[in-house]
This record gives sequence, C-alpha cells and structure tokens, in this order.
Amino acid sequence: MPAPRATAPLQDRVALAVLRWFDTGSDAAARDSARIDWLRAAPFFGMHLACLGVIWVGVSPTALWVAALTYGVRMFAITGFYHRYFAHRTFRTSRGVQFLFACIGAACVQRGPLWWAAHHRCHHQHADTPADPHSPRLRGFWRSHMGWFLTEEGFRTDWKRIPDLARYPELRWLDRYDVVVPIAFAAVLYGTGALLQQHAPALGTSGGQLLTWGFFVSTVILFHVTVTINSLAHRFGSRRFETADDSRNNPWLALLTFGEGWHNNHHFFPGSARQGFRWWELDLTYYGLRLMALCGLVQGLRPVPARVLRLGRARCASQ
Repeated sequence: MPAPRATAPLQDRVALAVLRWFDTGSDAAARDSARIDWLRAAPFFGMHLACLGVIWVGVSPTALWVAALTYGVRMFAITGFYHRYFAHRTFRTSRGVQFLFACIGAACVQRGPLWWAAHHRCHHQHADTPADPHSPRLRGFWRSHMGWFLTEEGFRTDWKRIPDLARYPELRWLDRYDVVVPIAFAAVLYGTGALLQQHAPALGTSGGQLLTWGFFVSTVILFHVTVTINSLAHRFGSRRFETADDSRNNPWLALLTFGEGWHNNHHFFPGSARQGFRWWELDLTYYGLRLMALCGLVQGLRPVPARVLRLGRARCASQ
C-alpha cells in the first residue's frame, strides 16, 4: 500500500499557486499528477466569471468590432505560429517575426509557445492512446476539452520535446512568464477604451467595456473554440484518411478555427503548412501565411505532397 502523500499547509499551497501564476519556472519540483490543480487554475475560472462584466459595462459596436478583431488576430497567431510553426515547423521565418507572433500567441492566454508546442507534439505521438493528454475516446468530453489543461501535469512544459525551440532565450523567458503579455494586452485595451471615452464619446465605449469584450469575452471564446479540435474534431466529422487515431474533418470547426478543423487531413500529414487539402476546404490560416510569404515575412511553406493528394482523391472517389 503506497504511503499517504503529505499535504502542505493551505497557506503554503496558496502562496505557491500564486507564485506559479506569474512564474512557471517555479514548477521545477511540481508533481506529475492527473488531478486538477484548483488553486493554480483559479485565474482560468476567474476569466470566465469576468465575462459577466458585460452586464455592467454594456455593449457598443466598437466593443464588438474590437472583440472580433482580437479574436481573429490571436486565432491566426495560435493556428499559424503556435501550431503550424512552433509545433510542426512547417515553414521558416526570422527570429524577429518568430518572437512577435510568439507574443501575440501568448496574448491568447493559452500559455507559452514552448509549452504549447511540447504538449501538441506529445498529442501527435500518442494520439488517442493512454499517453494522449486529451483523447475524448479515453477521457470523455470535458476532460479532453479543458480538464487536461488544468491538471498538475498539464501545467508542465516537457523540455525534452522542444530542443529546437528551447535554444532561444527570449522564448524561454516568454514561456516562463507567460502572464506578462496578457496583462499588458488587457491594460492596453482598458487604456484605449478610456481614451476613446474621453476623446470620442460618440463611440459609446469605455475602458471597462473594451477590457471586458476585447479581452475577457474574446479570450474565453477563443480558448473554447481552439480546444474543440481536441474534444470535437476527434468525434464528429468525416474521415478521408485511415489514421491510427480518431481525427476527423469538420468544416464548421475549420471555419471557426481558421482551418484547423481539417483535422484528419492534418493527422495524416502534419508536415504541411496547409490543412485544407482540397480547393474547397477553407483554410484561412494558410491563406494568411501565403500572404506573409508574398511579403517576405515567412519562407518555405511546406506543401501537401502530390502522393497525399492523389491518395485523398482516390479515397473520396471510392466512398
């Protein structure tokens, strides 16, 4: 029978949780446990509660436009850079552009780029097996959707999976202090709203309103849409390719996530910068990356190999 695990006094556990909110480097001695770390997850739930602020701050066309803009820009940073660049290295870019989009991705409050890439690489290696941190087949909807994100082991960055990225000190710093960018972003939104309230009152907005809609509401929606690829895109949709996992293509999720919903395509060949393999498979992230390539900001977008396209057409014809 295993020895009972010692429990630190509540005040010590709270102090450690608060420290970890601001400095993930304090995780060095953290336990690898599948239990939800409720104290450390408190800011996550706090962001959801903050969305209720719309009751007091109201709404305006300006606030809705800002919410949509912050959703769109940050979704592109998550899908184009956190996912297709940092996790899969499907194109090249300069160190400056790499850091810029790492910062925009960090503003999504989905942790740092090194953490994100390490966890996603783990998912691809172990998709829908017991080692997959968010398999709906094995763990159910809520665990695969958000529960895994809040566990003690879920907070850890697996450095062994990202030696190619860990050599950049600015990325290591951003990963360690992953709340700095979101806090700064929230402050900018509040300050912008306050300035507009003073100098352009006809817009009907305020600091609190832009903070609530542009940060809290937009961020919460962005998070839940992003993780539908874990929870829903392994359950609902079509399967063009026979993969060892349950990945599926879902056009509705592809629309919301700027192309990530072509998930079966991606799991069959994750090395391409493009996830919509057919001309009618809308992939807004890929179009954005193509535009950046035309501007010289990214290079070497990896295409879908001809053999993969031929196999996909053959499978469609046989169905």
